[in-house]
Amino acid sequence: MTLATTREAIGEAPNPLGLEGLEFVEYETTKPQALGQVLEAMGFRPVARHRSREVLLYRQGDMNIVVNAHHATDETPVLSAFALRVRDAAAAYERAIDRGAWPVPVNVKPMELHIPAIHGVGASRIYFVDRWREFSIWDVDFVPIPTVEKRPPAVAGMHWFGLVQYIGLSRMEDWTEFYAELFGWRALPDERRFGIMPSGRLLQSPDGLMLQLVEPEADAADAQQEESLQRVGFGVSDVLAAVKELRGRGVEFVESEGVHSESRGALTRSQLGSVMFELVKKAT
Repeated sequence: MTLATTREAIGEAPNPLGLEGLEFVEYETTKPQALGQVLEAMGFRPVARHRSREVLLYRQGDMNIVVNAHHATDETPVLSAFALRVRDAAAAYERAIDRGAWPVPVNVKPMELHIPAIHGVGASRIYFVDRWREFSIWDVDFVPIPTVEKRPPAVAGMHWFGLVQYIGLSRMEDWTEFYAELFGWRALPDERRFGIMPSGRLLQSPDGLMLQLVEPEADAADAQQEESLQRVGFGVSDVLAAVKELRGRGVEFVESEGVHSESRGALTRSQLGSVMFELVKKAT
């Protein structure tokens, strides 16, 4: 029984920050090669290295995953950050700070970009990125790996669907207000669900990104666990076809009486002690 299965038995909104999608998610680990193998099985490919830090960029389609071993302290991968695409990064950052967000101190070396960030859940960070089109942040801070395709095609048409965040007891309203006040995200009606993990509350960003807040039961074994980003969700048009293709690549899925792959969604088995991914049928 995984931690995910013990805790989970998922009008127009204003867009105050000019959100335009998810640019990347970041994992920290002292074992970047082991995590890289997990990501490659999911269809990601290493495409670039940071110029001065032990950081590697993995990509498939329009999705970027950063594996950061620079100053990492734990071999168990931690989902440590995500970056939101915005029209104006500086303006988005200032607006978030004005509404109570905590700034992340900046330690930028010469010839590196300053990417503004605020504190998220736990020790995580939320970045604001306004360079992702013809000229992107990856063109400045990263060096392409020779002979590697710059934008590998997405397996089974996978794309960003959302993130899952584990929260503390009685913290649902606090986090709902945090994302609503800072980013303009709104809570969806309880009857509107996606995937196979129905617990918690779903928030939707103005640009369509989903965030699932999952609160433990008061008497659950993980009731006192620290709050954290828990996993990434990928949208696909055909979940079972995607499961079949990924299984052919060596990916294993949770198959139990309570949680199993079906047309609505699927959950990968935990790898390296923490890394899980969720497939969700694309919302229509």
